[in-house]
Amino acid sequence: MPQSIARSELILGGQKSGKSRRAELLARQWLAQAPAHRALLIATGQAWDDEMRERIARHQRERATRVPGLATLEEPCDLAGALARHSAPDTLVVVDCLTLWLTHWLMPAAEALSHGPNRPPGHDWQAQAALFFEAIRQTPGPVVLVGNEIGLGVIPMGREVRAFVDALGTLNQQAAQACERVTLMAAGLPLFLKNP
Repeated sequence: MPQSIARSELILGGQKSGKSRRAELLARQWLAQAPAHRALLIATGQAWDDEMRERIARHQRERATRVPGLATLEEPCDLAGALARHSAPDTLVVVDCLTLWLTHWLMPAAEALSHGPNRPPGHDWQAQAALFFEAIRQTPGPVVLVGNEIGLGVIPMGREVRAFVDALGTLNQQAAQACERVTLMAAGLPLFLKNP
C-alpha cells in the first residue's frame, strides 16, 4: 500500500538494505500523483576509479528503468546550493547519499579530487551541513535523504576511520532532527523510527 510522501524523509540503512530503492519508490509515487510533478535525484557519488565508474553507470541504467521520470544532477559537495536552486512545490528531490557527501569533505583523497567550482571555499563539513539543513527547512517541495548507518559494526582500528564513523553518526542525528520522517531499512523492509 502506498504511503504518504513526507515533507522530508531520511532513509538510513546498511549496504544493499533497500534504502535507494525506497527513495526511488517515493519518487515514482510522487510522479504518479500528478502530471505536473517532477522528481530530481541529486547524486553525490563521483567516479574515482573504474569500479566506481561502472557502479555509477549501472545505477543510472537501472534507475532509468525503474523510475523513467527521475532526472539526475551530479553534485558532490554543494548540497545546500543544489537544493535551493532545484527545489520547487511540484518537485520531489532525492539526495543520494549523505555518506558519500561527507566522504568528499573528510577523506583526504576525496578532498583533493573535490576542489574546484563545485566545492564552496572556506567551509568545513559542519558549516556545509548547517547550510544544507537550513535549505531543507526552506524547501517548498518534498525532500528525501539517503544515507548509510555504519555505526552498528565493529569499532574501526584506524583513527581517521573512527573519526569518519563518528562524524557520520553526528550527521545522521542532525538529519534525523531536520526530517519529518526517519526510516531504517533492513533486508528491503522499512522500519519507521519517526513518522508524522
